[in-house]
Amino acid sequence: MAEDALAPDASHSPSESTRPPINQSRRYFLIGATAAVGAVGVVGAAVPFLGSWAPSAKARAAGAPVRIDISKIEMNNMIGPIPTWRGNPVFILRRDEAALERLASQVDNLADPDSTREQQPAYAVNSARSRKPEIGVYIGLCTHLGCSPKYHGKVQAEPFDATWQGGFFCPCHGSKFDLAGRVVKAVPAPANLEVPPHSYVSDTEIVIGVDEENA
Repeated sequence: MAEDALAPDASHSPSESTRPPINQSRRYFLIGATAAVGAVGVVGAAVPFLGSWAPSAKARAAGAPVRIDISKIEMNNMIGPIPTWRGNPVFILRRDEAALERLASQVDNLADPDSTREQQPAYAVNSARSRKPEIGVYIGLCTHLGCSPKYHGKVQAEPFDATWQGGFFCPCHGSKFDLAGRVVKAVPAPANLEVPPHSYVSDTEIVIGVDEENA
């Protein structure tokens, strides 16, 4: 009798048939919600970390170097969209041999053909005003009142010049520059376009704001 009293009463034990069914949908929802919250936390932690690698807007405005891919610039065309450095547009163009020959030979109508004024680093004191002749790099601001000249790269008659040889024209006050950013005589602009410090990371990428000599 004592053993019978100690034995569990099977009538009071829940059987498989009397247990409430497990809500599988709710279980999957809770598991998914927990995973999503965890993922958001990881992303939230990663974004500030990755953001710290890029220069801030303040740093870029102060002159932080800017890397630019030049691999897709077509021959005798300018890069687009136009990048900026220190808040200024940077014109980057690719020139063929014919354009470079014109730059070396057609200098009689230029105000400063030999780049004697200090608007370029020493490595850009040449007819192409560039570190590599094929690629020209210039601050895209007219030296008259700081307007942005327009690129007209083709050798053809233009409304502003019937003997145009390619270059930049500022429609604000009529200043003209050749394909090396050298200013034409007798226009409002007093000087050539500025050449910013720049260097090559590779054949397809340049850095504006850093000279190889001072890196």
